Formats: sequence, C-alpha cells, structure tokens
Amino acid sequence: MAYDPDNIFAKILRGEIPCNKVFEDDYALAFHDIQPQTPVHVLVIPKGAYVSMDDFSATASDAELASFSRAIGHVARDLGLVENGYRILANNGEDSHQEVQHLHMHIFAGQNLGRMIKPIDK
Repeated sequence: MAYDPDNIFAKILRGEIPCNKVFEDDYALAFHDIQPQTPVHVLVIPKGAYVSMDDFSATASDAELASFSRAIGHVARDLGLVENGYRILANNGEDSHQEVQHLHMHIFAGQNLGRMIKPIDK
C-alpha cells in the first residue's frame, strides 16, 4: 500500500492539524488520542512516511527505529504508567482495522485492560 501524504497524521506532523503533544524528538511524535478508549490513550508516530510496522521495520534507519522505541518508553515513564502497567497496540492492515495508513502505536493505560483478545471458542 502506498503512503498517503494527506492522512491525518501527516497533517499533524506538518502542523496543519493541532495535537495535544506528550513527547517529540527528531524522529517521533506522541500525542493524546482525540477519541480515547481508556483513561490514558496516547498515539506514538514516526515522523517519516511509513504505512505500517512492516514498512517501518524494513526501510527505516537505525536512528528512526531506536527513536520510535525509546519514545514509547519515554511516554510511559513520563505519564507514570510503568508501575501499574500499560498496553501497546499497533494495527497493521485491513484485518486489524488499521484506520490511518501511517504507522502508529497506541499506548493504553489507566484501568484494568483485561485480556488482549477474546479466546477462540473451540
């Protein structure tokens, strides 16, 4: 899938749409989700034009890869999420219901998040 430079995250990165920023460095940006699913719901995005984790892991520079990973940890520590725990989620592709075609990690916290997914009925 080709990267769409007019997706909402690209517009946020260009400053065309405001965000409630939590963290930023040369390669990553983290901000509060505008439709939070948990008391804490932050999105972490790379500043490069990457559609998915597959795209990012195959083509990003070492600096981008390290920065993205560190940004997630930085946000979790700064928001005090480490002690009680948090969940990281990335949707990749149609079956996972990826809504924005720009790689993004969700950080969920602030309540008991239950099981990751519903077990398969057998």
